Amino acid sequence: MAPRVRKAVIPAAGLGTRFLPATKATPKEMLPVVDKPAIQYVVEEAASAGLGDVLVVTGRSKRALEDHFDRNHELVTTLRRKGDDRRLASVTAPDALANMHYVRQGDPLGLGHAILCAADHVGSEPFAVLLGDDLIDPRDPLLTTMLDVQERYGGSVVALMEVAEEDIGLYGCASVSSGAGDVRRIVDLVEKPEPGTAPSNLAVIGRYVLAPEIFDVLRATGAGRGGEIQLTDALRTLARGEADGGPVHGVVFNGRRYDTGDRGSYLQAVVRLACERDDLGPDFQEWLRKFVATEL
Repeated sequence: MAPRVRKAVIPAAGLGTRFLPATKATPKEMLPVVDKPAIQYVVEEAASAGLGDVLVVTGRSKRALEDHFDRNHELVTTLRRKGDDRRLASVTAPDALANMHYVRQGDPLGLGHAILCAADHVGSEPFAVLLGDDLIDPRDPLLTTMLDVQERYGGSVVALMEVAEEDIGLYGCASVSSGAGDVRRIVDLVEKPEPGTAPSNLAVIGRYVLAPEIFDVLRATGAGRGGEIQLTDALRTLARGEADGGPVHGVVFNGRRYDTGDRGSYLQAVVRLACERDDLGPDFQEWLRKFVATEL
């Protein structure tokens, strides 16, 4: 039995160039998905899975992230004076989610390097990594399942999702052996395989539970695709038994995932989540049906 995971790491040092000019002065993680910034959904997911210690790996111009999860005494006082309990609850909720910590990634050397920046904070414990481009619906407790798998088998666990053959080159791709239910033993990984070379249609999506040995492997991992230190390359080393810290298992996810990684998928995520809101959905869906019928 592996020790229970207590800490989560959220890499958030990217420049968000796909969303310029909106992200010139605003972190992409702070772009609203309906009425909450994207990163709040991710921290809520970690907290719901019992991870009360969250480290955000940031970079320059990311101060807004820290401010969002801090207490705004002036705003709280104003809303309390007005008796606006609904908005008061919404602005005090973020700072009560978890114990938030921050560290800067000085150089943009890839996801693997961002995770290395968390080494001192994590120490010798297994930990979770949540990427902000993938929002997982809270009705589908993927992270909780992954934590259970890691506690049972040890090593590391990654989230997998079946994608179309023509799309697998956009992801890390897993080669798996047989497993039980949605859990598979991963025997190899390839980062963004060339067309026709993918070992499966199982794509790695942005949730990981990692053994602490990953730090030693990352330190020994040279620059890979794009000249960056790739987490996929380090996990491949563990999956193939070439370093201590294995095994690596995958959990095949069949639930609701909202991709905010580019402008088109971001807009789709906003529409889908707005449609499912009790307070917004009915009126918004009615308007959407009329819009589609008359404008498209």
